[in-house]
Amino acid sequence: MTVTLASLSQQTGLAVLDHLETSVTIPVVDGLQAQGDLIVIPFSMVAAAMGFWPDPAWTDVPAEGVELLRGEAGGNPHTLVADPGTCRWTTRVSDSDGLAIGVFETSAVAYLLHPEHGATGCAPGTYVVRRQREREGRRSRLVAD
Repeated sequence: MTVTLASLSQQTGLAVLDHLETSVTIPVVDGLQAQGDLIVIPFSMVAAAMGFWPDPAWTDVPAEGVELLRGEAGGNPHTLVADPGTCRWTTRVSDSDGLAIGVFETSAVAYLLHPEHGATGCAPGTYVVRRQREREGRRSRLVAD
């Protein structure tokens, strides 16, 4: 089944901005993906720096999605969307850099949707969702989207 930005927007009820072409097919990637102030990293790439709380309390991702982070500058949400029963999410994680928001496991394609950036698809697997940071000389700061 082809998933477009229009069909994903309709499924979630989350409108996207007018500058986006809603008829495009959403690409599916099994590697790194950045979207504004978030970055999605395959778990295997950062597993040594990650840990789970004793009870990670996984939550199923509903069809309408789950908000991962609301952007600071524009207030738009980054939403994880998946077919019911195919994806679960937890925020009970830690990482040595202190940037992890959570981890999701998906057995089917899951999507990251943002009103301004559009959407990308994540191939089946386990992913860490982290805040992005940028360096300015010796200082670093979180990216504000």
